[in-house]
Amino acid sequence: MLILLYLVGGLALILLSAEIFTNGIEWLGKRLKLSEGAVGSVLAAVGTALPEAMIPVMAILFGTGDAAHEIGIGAILGAPFMLATLALCITGIAALVYTVNGRKREFMHIDDTIMKRDLQFFILVYSVAILAAFLPVAYKLPVAILLVLAYIIYVSRTIKAGGAQGESEVKPLHFAKKYEQPATSVILLQVLTALVGIVVGAHFFVDGIEHVAELLHISPFILSIFIAPIATELPEKFNSLIWVRQGKDTLALGNITGAMVFQSSMIPAMGIALTPWVLNDLALISALLALAGAGLVYLSLQIKKSLRPSTLVLTGGLYAAFVMSAFIV
Repeated sequence: MLILLYLVGGLALILLSAEIFTNGIEWLGKRLKLSEGAVGSVLAAVGTALPEAMIPVMAILFGTGDAAHEIGIGAILGAPFMLATLALCITGIAALVYTVNGRKREFMHIDDTIMKRDLQFFILVYSVAILAAFLPVAYKLPVAILLVLAYIIYVSRTIKAGGAQGESEVKPLHFAKKYEQPATSVILLQVLTALVGIVVGAHFFVDGIEHVAELLHISPFILSIFIAPIATELPEKFNSLIWVRQGKDTLALGNITGAMVFQSSMIPAMGIALTPWVLNDLALISALLALAGAGLVYLSLQIKKSLRPSTLVLTGGLYAAFVMSAFIV
């Protein structure tokens, strides 16, 4: 009964906090005069990436033994994999279901420059992170530093390229609905409160799943790469669904692809620096499939100059392939 309470209560808290967060982050971006691309790819992406980022941090810094390292590495690889497959797939399904001005989408209404930039960075930095597993120990720390620098460059370019934010309508701030121009302090309070809710909700949800997994005797690596990311990637998925429903496709996909860049650079940098960073066959398969998902979307944008929701849905097949491979490898 307690496990069920953790699961349901954690999920409900994540959902509520995701709605509050998206509203607050849009107001913060408006106050900072950032573009939708910068809001989605940097502020929303990093903020909602915190829950899944906490798992490897806690496992690596405070865990003990090989199991802790397995959980840490599994969580590090599981996050970008889930984003590049399942999260994109769910967003594509939502785009097919929700209409824009009463009409179904034939194409995603996005800034393709922003999307291609995010995907290029992801493919590059994640490839470097995976290749680091085959390098001698002496070269791993420099690679970790390189990944951090790459993310700093990405953030700088995203903000500089964004320009001023458009005049898209923003709903009243939940914490100050009576004010047309709420104070910056209230906006920050709402964003921080939502982040706390996301983190706490994810903690309870993951804790409930972990207890279930223990009863089923699942290995630490399988637990971390499969189950934990499903729970902790919920913020990206639900925030993006909210934005797709509102017709804000650039925010919706930028939230996911921006998190992909963060999760393929900053978090792997920590794993490379603080663990042996030795990847087993299943880990390598997940990485290759994540790169394939990102590559599929990038090629569509590069060759066809557009992105169909159905292309995003196809990335779900890569997730299914990984599920099957887990029982073979």
